[in-house]
Amino acid sequence: MGYKFTAVFEKGEKYYIGYCVEIPEANGQGETLEECKKNLIEAIKLVLEDRKETITKYLDKEAIEEEILI
Repeated sequence: MGYKFTAVFEKGEKYYIGYCVEIPEANGQGETLEECKKNLIEAIKLVLEDRKETITKYLDKEAIEEEILI
């Protein structure tokens, strides 16, 4: 994919917490910044995959589905 997302990371008392500006439902945490980034990336992928499954489940049988690169 060609997407770029904006991540914001905050250091808590024990963990880093990461948020995706474009996808508020996606967040991650980790004891290290790298672990937090990895978990945030996985969360973004899961949210996008879930959205795709949910939307395509209700498409009309004659709907045209194709991939586009942004």
